[in-house]
Amino acid sequence: MSDQKNLIAAAGLSFLVIIAWTFFFAPPPDPDVAGPVATEGVVAPGEAPANATGDAAVSSTPTVDQSAAPGDAAPASESAAAAPARIKIETPSYSGTISLRGGRLDDLHLTDYRETLDPTSDTVVQLAPVGTTHPYYAVYGWLNAEGGTEKTPDPNTEWSVETGEVLTPETPITLIWDNGEGLIFRRNIAVDEKYMFTITQSVENTTGASVSLAPYGYIARRGEPETVNFFILHEGAVGVIDGELKEIDYGDMEDLPTSGPGVFQERVSATKDGFAGFTDKYWMTTIAPGPGVAFDAAFKLIKRASGPEYRTEALLPIRNVAAGSSSEASTYLFSGAKEYETIEAYQETLGIDRFDDSIDWGWFFFLTKPIFKLLLWVEGVIGNMGWSIIVLTLIIKAALFPLAYKSYVSMSKMKKLQPEMEKIKERVGDDRQKMQQEMMALYKKEKANPAAGCLPIILQIPIFFSLYKVLFVTIEMRHAPFIWWIHDLSAPDPTSILNLFGLLPWAAPDPNSLLAILSIGVFPILMGITMWMQQKLNPAPTDKMQAQIFAWMPWIFMFMLGRFASGLVIYWCANNTITFIQQYLIMRSQGVDVDFLGNVKKSLKRKPKEG
Repeated sequence: MSDQKNLIAAAGLSFLVIIAWTFFFAPPPDPDVAGPVATEGVVAPGEAPANATGDAAVSSTPTVDQSAAPGDAAPASESAAAAPARIKIETPSYSGTISLRGGRLDDLHLTDYRETLDPTSDTVVQLAPVGTTHPYYAVYGWLNAEGGTEKTPDPNTEWSVETGEVLTPETPITLIWDNGEGLIFRRNIAVDEKYMFTITQSVENTTGASVSLAPYGYIARRGEPETVNFFILHEGAVGVIDGELKEIDYGDMEDLPTSGPGVFQERVSATKDGFAGFTDKYWMTTIAPGPGVAFDAAFKLIKRASGPEYRTEALLPIRNVAAGSSSEASTYLFSGAKEYETIEAYQETLGIDRFDDSIDWGWFFFLTKPIFKLLLWVEGVIGNMGWSIIVLTLIIKAALFPLAYKSYVSMSKMKKLQPEMEKIKERVGDDRQKMQQEMMALYKKEKANPAAGCLPIILQIPIFFSLYKVLFVTIEMRHAPFIWWIHDLSAPDPTSILNLFGLLPWAAPDPNSLLAILSIGVFPILMGITMWMQQKLNPAPTDKMQAQIFAWMPWIFMFMLGRFASGLVIYWCANNTITFIQQYLIMRSQGVDVDFLGNVKKSLKRKPKEG
């Protein structure tokens, strides 16, 4: 029974890992088919669009470089027109420029992060202008209320610099545009030392009548964004609207309600706070109007002949600006790395509700968040993420020790009862019902529970996947070194058994090739060995089929998990080693003769041929 119980538990864990493996190597979805050109913007809070062209209480949100679309600004492509003037951005975390055409934030590099481990590789490109391979930019402006005809700045408006020369944390800049009809618009752009811009839009009314305008901002991505395409990771639109988390994958945005030819969108009204934007595995760009500010958000896909455009929009309430007065609105724009401590600090200091949930913690958030916080604290003490994973394993095993103790004590009792169980089998023969009855009576008499040994295994399944989630989605693992050849805990072990770990004069197979599944490194092999050692604390099952399954299981797991993040494999090695020591010592303390070496010799002994 003990062997059967372990088999069921191990088979269940194997099944879950197989599912994850299948999804991991699933082919990417087919790209969206390009559709008609169309646009539609967000509307004022509480209003609904009047028709599919975007006519509503507020005019359609203007579009960058778009022609033949109702309500859009005049086309002005950077590739077709003269290149716009730009203002330089220089901060400890950024390098880039701001385009004076539209005042767009569309050129941003993250100076603390590089594309690869090579220190000479390019820095990560966060935002990119129209005309590049993957345009990704933020646009701000003002819209007229229904019936308004005032000229307002759009994404192609040519702004002038009023104050400032270079945008730094110490020197914000102010852009200015006069519509020539009595309205003067200003845009003040400030940035901190990390990844947060503060955009303050203002309008000065020097006309003789009041005007009604609404400030807006949107983030746009053109073309199919490059994604990891792994089922446990969300990549796409993300936001929190009045405390509710919204996540829409890029592939699911075509399932949103249609609001015009080739336009798919979902509108959500925030009454008090929230944010909206796009998230990648490690990077994110979002707009947050700030606490206590109502706004309308839209998650949108526009299918054009040139390819899809994904947008998240934020429209603030209409401002009635009296003659001779002015009005302003401030929003936050985050664009950078999803560093937990940075995001948490913005959440606390700026009051951006649930901003840390922009990191995809998953269904087991009640485990992944505490596990990550504990890991981050340990890393802060030790200074090495690899050793921190091992220390975290010790902490988890210590927390589960009371359950493990009960489990191994129960297993020890079952092992002591093995001779009595064999006698029952001999006595009842093939009468399975009689054998079951006598077995249950024996368990009751000796106060043994054959299922108790499964509990630690069952508890480790969500912990295993939670830790894998943490290692997979958090940027703190990216390019984090351990020891020796492990320079990136978020990547598989780079060594390969196929070239004897570098001793043979050929390179390891390409990680994307089918042969890569056989190209396991040192730590996956150590994981297989430690699983095998743990198995040998007990004799092989008497049933031949079970014995064969158990004999192959460590090596199957070794290859299945060999291409997982090396940080996870290191955790599993440490976990297996600690479990082996715990089980050995506890079973010995219960008077069980644990013949580890004997079991190893029996497993290595060649079986005589039958017949």
